[in-house]
Amino acid sequence: MASLQPDDFRIILYLCNWGPHTAFHTLQDSCAALPPSVKMIRIPCSGRISKALLFKPFEMGADGVALVGCDEGTCRYGVGVASAQENVADTREILELLGLGRDRLRLFLSSGENHQGLSEFLSGFAASIETLGKSPVVKPAKKAPTENMSEKLAEIVNAHDVYACQDCGKCTSACSLTLAGKPFSPRAMASAIIAGNVNDPAVTAGVWSCLTCGLCYDRCPSAVNFPEFIRDVRQVLSSRDIPGFESHDGFFRSLSRTMTSPGLPIRHWDWLPESIRTDPQSKVAFFGGCAPYFDVFFGRKLSVDTRKILADSLRLLNFFDIHPALLQAERCCGHDLLWSGDRENFLALARLNAAALAKMGVEELVVSCPEGYRTLSRDYPAQGVPLPCKVTHILDKVDAEISKGNVKFKTFGKPVTFQDPCRLSRHMGLSELPRRLMARIPFPKFTEMADRGAGAICCGNCAWIGCDAFSKALQRKRLSQVRDSGAQVLVTACPKCRIHLSCAMDDPFESNAGSLPIMDIVSVLAETISWK
Repeated sequence: MASLQPDDFRIILYLCNWGPHTAFHTLQDSCAALPPSVKMIRIPCSGRISKALLFKPFEMGADGVALVGCDEGTCRYGVGVASAQENVADTREILELLGLGRDRLRLFLSSGENHQGLSEFLSGFAASIETLGKSPVVKPAKKAPTENMSEKLAEIVNAHDVYACQDCGKCTSACSLTLAGKPFSPRAMASAIIAGNVNDPAVTAGVWSCLTCGLCYDRCPSAVNFPEFIRDVRQVLSSRDIPGFESHDGFFRSLSRTMTSPGLPIRHWDWLPESIRTDPQSKVAFFGGCAPYFDVFFGRKLSVDTRKILADSLRLLNFFDIHPALLQAERCCGHDLLWSGDRENFLALARLNAAALAKMGVEELVVSCPEGYRTLSRDYPAQGVPLPCKVTHILDKVDAEISKGNVKFKTFGKPVTFQDPCRLSRHMGLSELPRRLMARIPFPKFTEMADRGAGAICCGNCAWIGCDAFSKALQRKRLSQVRDSGAQVLVTACPKCRIHLSCAMDDPFESNAGSLPIMDIVSVLAETISWK
């Protein structure tokens, strides 16, 4: 096989429009020998290049990315360099988790006069990328557009029996977004799509506005599964390049698509504390989900620690002498891709996960994330990728072990309330399971919120599809209910509920909520469980 040449590599250079571009322009004017692998993109400020924009080239198969900003203290916008330093540091950490390595991304600061320093940086970076080798990421295939959208939508309407809609309006009267004031109606959406009006801007916007929380399905007398109907309509629109607003510039879906590359040497569990015991030969495996990436992405702003949910889940299993196997190169389950209309890349992830589990030979897969639980147990087989093992939610596993006896719980020192995750309560019908476990713990007080169980309010987002003033209003309403309950700790069972409600507390318009801690129920259980 022929050895790789410098021009076989691809390095994306984000170059600040001010001092760095002047230095680069000087190099061009002097006919300096720039590395052939470097492709320059001129940008207004290094601080404008978000984590999503730093990561996107890697999804598309780039071998390296360089961001060049102004010298410290010379940024025209004041905070550009500081923002660039933070975004690069976080993205490098994510590249490390993926197994690509942090050294594929570099930040360099330059004045307009430092053309020689810029030349040396680019040459050195190109040489280091050549040493690292080509990226193992395979660029995701472009989806084939749906040829006859009208026929496909008619098939989806029939498949979900949307014609059974009685036009009673119970879905719309229960919809959390509608009640928050958003011009959105599940009933109107169903009628419009049946009538073939999907190209109407209001309908297209509505398809991407739905939280798919399932409250409308819970209230529908005709049992029309509106969330799954919307999910399938999104697949059609997505194939025709009619996407909706993507929160965080689409970073998390970009991350999931990158994980479809079979050769990616993911390092998902390198952070795991040494005190946790696992066994690669165990017939029980544990699937953690995307918490490590969440913590890096949101850590500076929200200080969330969703990795603790995974560690505490494993501690609970260890408490019952269960030492599970881990997928060392664990990938995303694909939930967000499926619910945002990208079925092709969802299936690519599903097949990789199914093959890895089959190779491990496990008989049971324990899952902590509600979205992962629904995806692995229900959506994989429904989409034609059944797993070779039983899928169990961590709370179900713990409940079964506790029922064997000889377990007690220490007092938890603060009054609490509980936020129901949509995927666990309405989608999977397990709203009583966390309450059964919490009933075993001696709380000073456990008070339900006004909306609870199957009627609970969604945390305001799903699959990172949209985040606007209406979802924020929804979150503020939920936080108001938390305060009205008198709780000093909000307990939930979903890492995304924790992230979204923490974000709402950080909202300057949300007063007197910043001191309220949010804990996952597995952490509450892990802290209080003991032997009799």
